[in-house]
Amino acid sequence: MMTRMLVAITLITTMTCLAADQPKNNVWSQLDVQVYGRLKADVSYDSSRVEPGDYVKWVTRSGQDDDETNITANESRLGLIIKGPEAGKIKTSGRVEVDFYGNGAAENKAEIMMRHAYIQLDGPRCSVLAGQTSDIISPLVPRTLNYSVLWWCGNMGYRRPQVRLTKQFEIAKDTTFKVDAGITRTIGDSFVAESGEDFGPTLQARAGLTIPGLDNKPLSVGLSGHWGKEEYSNTEVATWSGNIDASIPLDKGVTLKGEWFIGRNLDALLGGIGQGVRQATMEGIDAKGGWVAAELEPGCGWSLTAGVGLDNPDDQDLANGDRKMNRCIFGNAIYSINKNAKVGVELSSWRTEYVGGPSVDDVRCQFSVIYEF
Repeated sequence: MMTRMLVAITLITTMTCLAADQPKNNVWSQLDVQVYGRLKADVSYDSSRVEPGDYVKWVTRSGQDDDETNITANESRLGLIIKGPEAGKIKTSGRVEVDFYGNGAAENKAEIMMRHAYIQLDGPRCSVLAGQTSDIISPLVPRTLNYSVLWWCGNMGYRRPQVRLTKQFEIAKDTTFKVDAGITRTIGDSFVAESGEDFGPTLQARAGLTIPGLDNKPLSVGLSGHWGKEEYSNTEVATWSGNIDASIPLDKGVTLKGEWFIGRNLDALLGGIGQGVRQATMEGIDAKGGWVAAELEPGCGWSLTAGVGLDNPDDQDLANGDRKMNRCIFGNAIYSINKNAKVGVELSSWRTEYVGGPSVDDVRCQFSVIYEF
């Protein structure tokens, strides 16, 4: 018995010494993997009932003066950026990001929702992206504490599976012209069993110019659009849009950003106040809208933003009870405690108008605590 114990101890000691002499491997991967994310806690009060509550899409039709309070951490995010290896002149990378706004779970049992999951190949002349990420069209996002960032209220575009080609041209010093084009997964209306994918992919494209602005800060403008068709029981419904985006530095620490859109059957791109096809006639709903916001960086850790968003479907395409206008006026102040921790407060005024009914208004006050890493 003693002999066996001595042999076992000798083997363990030998293996431990051999392991100590071996180089240590990366715990995560043989590639360069960066972990990032943020923890975000939101406390909000609404003077009227809104959809869905934790954030605002629109004010509900019967929600006037039916106030509500919500507390959530669902906007917390976790992501990975993976780099390398290089294949000749081609650089390879990827990204995965999730938050906790998945559907179907109780508020204290939030489900994971995929935001981004894509592979990117960067060559000397162009790049290719394959997977899920943000739409090509209308790429700007207003700086809001509200999770929906004016979706359904003037800010077009979401995230979806796609294959994208990007080409950038250096015209002069600090002046570039970039073209993005790709095919994206068609996502149709949910009121029928077929969700619209039968017809095929949707095409998206954008052309953008960046030039030096005031104080040599970049000034960018872009034109973008999409076209596709959805198919429901052999009925084809077109979806299309034309979009303008601009980011303009006005003065030291002040930037004006905005977008404008016009199109048809835009619910999958979060336009038309979530209304794309009129079920009774199977015809697309026309809509137009946009948003504009001024961002101010006064220093001392403060960031200030004020803006307005509007989504306005064509009344003639709507049925009784449909949403015919959605408007938001907002302002927020965010203070950086240090490079990771922030606190912010946002005040916004919402109005949603309905066909055949009165408009409903909401005043929302939101307080957020954010820790980024």
